[in-house]
Amino acid sequence: MKLYSYFRSSASFRVRIALNLKGLAYDYVPVHLVKEGGEQLKPEYLARNPHGLIPLLEDGPASITQSLAIIEYLEEAHPEPALLPKAPADRAYVRGVALSIACEIHPLNNLRVLREVKRLGGEDAKNDWYRHWCKNGLELLEKQLASDPRVGHCVYGDTPTLADVCLVPQWFNAQRFETDLSGCPTLARIVAHCTGLKAFAEAAPAAQPDAE
Repeated sequence: MKLYSYFRSSASFRVRIALNLKGLAYDYVPVHLVKEGGEQLKPEYLARNPHGLIPLLEDGPASITQSLAIIEYLEEAHPEPALLPKAPADRAYVRGVALSIACEIHPLNNLRVLREVKRLGGEDAKNDWYRHWCKNGLELLEKQLASDPRVGHCVYGDTPTLADVCLVPQWFNAQRFETDLSGCPTLARIVAHCTGLKAFAEAAPAAQPDAE
């Protein structure tokens, strides 16, 4: 398998965690999102992924885009250890948390959006935008999880799932932008536990070959 990735990309971070949790070996292919206007927009990469986004996973003849689709593919192709619970309601709960991050928080703060906010309002406006929406989304998630009996050391029990795979990278980016996360003690506890696990630590941005 080949993973086209950028060390600070939270979507790529998700996939790296999932691959590590499942013990799957892969070749890391760095794609710099900023250098020379973004290597993801170069013709050679667009030939692989016309959307010009990362991550991209190549597994034999399969070429898969979008981090959650990649992780669902890995879950189906390599079901153990599972990243989703067995019961349908619990699977929906885990997917719901993951989608709250991947579809509600992250899209407002991805590179394309931040570049446009900066173009319209400058660096301070970009940073304020990021912090506002990230803080808002994570605090709403905190309200959901703080009283949910399914929460343990992780979002669901004591074993990492798709929800934790999405939460940790988003938390990392929030911290990078100096977002006020004081209102999220439940999330902070879960993140602290997960980042102490080998699969998460080895997927962290600083541990990647293209880290700067």
